[in-house]
Amino acid sequence: MNTFLKGTFILAGAAFAGELIEFLVNMVLARELGKEGMGMYMTVLPIIFLVATVANLELPISISKFIAEHNRHEHRNMMKHATTFATVLSLVIFFVTFGVVSFFPFFTHYHPYLKWAVLIFIPIVSFSAVLRGYFTGKNSMSTIAVSNFIRKAFQLTILFVIFQMFQFTDVKTSLFIAICTLIGTEAVILLYFFITYVTQLNVITRGHRAQLTPQDVRKKLLSVSLPTTGLRLFNAICNAIQPFLIKHALILSGMTLSGATQHFGMLTGVAMSIGFFPAFFAHSLLVALIPAVSEAHAKDQEKQLQKLLLQSMQLTFIYGIPSVLAMYIFAEPLTSLFFHSTEAVFYLQALWPYFLFHFFAIPLQAYLIGLGYVKDALFHTIWSHVVSFSLMFVLGSQPTIGMTGVIIGMNAGIVVLTLLHYVTICRVINVSFFSLKKHKTIL
Repeated sequence: MNTFLKGTFILAGAAFAGELIEFLVNMVLARELGKEGMGMYMTVLPIIFLVATVANLELPISISKFIAEHNRHEHRNMMKHATTFATVLSLVIFFVTFGVVSFFPFFTHYHPYLKWAVLIFIPIVSFSAVLRGYFTGKNSMSTIAVSNFIRKAFQLTILFVIFQMFQFTDVKTSLFIAICTLIGTEAVILLYFFITYVTQLNVITRGHRAQLTPQDVRKKLLSVSLPTTGLRLFNAICNAIQPFLIKHALILSGMTLSGATQHFGMLTGVAMSIGFFPAFFAHSLLVALIPAVSEAHAKDQEKQLQKLLLQSMQLTFIYGIPSVLAMYIFAEPLTSLFFHSTEAVFYLQALWPYFLFHFFAIPLQAYLIGLGYVKDALFHTIWSHVVSFSLMFVLGSQPTIGMTGVIIGMNAGIVVLTLLHYVTICRVINVSFFSLKKHKTIL
């Protein structure tokens, strides 16, 4: 078995355990928050992830790249400047976010202290990103793996204990507890990273160190962070807008705010939680593909590039098609794990193209990034969201269609994204769209 496949299966095994715990977390939340509460949770979650994306600024990628490329004599000096940079960054984002949430009613229907919890989340994410990048650059994958497991296990344990010990009659309070638990898990990870880092300080060379200036470190970090952040930031912004767009369209179709929130909760909290469960394999492909494609592209290994594309598509077919078939056939028992709803069953079945094409789009995007076509990936994402959002709003606001129109828009958007990614890759590496074989050059 080659390195790419071996790495993919190792990552998939670790991710599978995390997804199982995440699935249990969503089940606990669905039962404790109810349909409307789950809708409110899924509405505010993209905003929190957007804040985290900005506060993170892809520092794990840029710092790990620096650590891997530079002599260990420079690591301590670099970490010092990176920490200073993260401090300044978190302060700027803190005050900007404070101003935004003060003037825009993002948290009007939530607990009054929720915005303060989100603000506290900012420095936690920034400092955690610095340490995560350090351990990734040092190839300390065991530390990263343990941290990912701790995050999921801690969140599940705390949620289960709190909701068993206390009975909250107010949905806002239950929702606030759920969000605080999510934020608290990141604080625990930061503490774990910090303790592990301190215990390894004596390993970092104390001798001569190249005295990098803060400007040098900042320039090196931003040269990597900004392009990759752009793509993630756009996705995060769209994910933050989507709940409000869907609910507004449903209200225009004749639903009440409460009804629209409940249906959105069933769509995202139940159907999408189940549908994206197999995506752990797609994300494992993503992690393994980027370095593999980058290396093959740098060495101009055309056959290896073709092989990587073929293998990633074959693996996606092998797990993707059986997954969506199983979800379609067993939609009712799967959704009943959350709560009984005929609407949730229909949503899960109707979204099968959305899930299947997502399984293909994720590794294809990684392939584009490995080739250095990040801008193309961004433009494809923009066009797919234009199509998706337009159809969701126009069709979803029709009284005779409603949620069905929203689902049509979601399915159409991901199909456009996947096809754009695939066609671009085939053209770049000069292979046939249908056979993935090399085009013959006619002289």
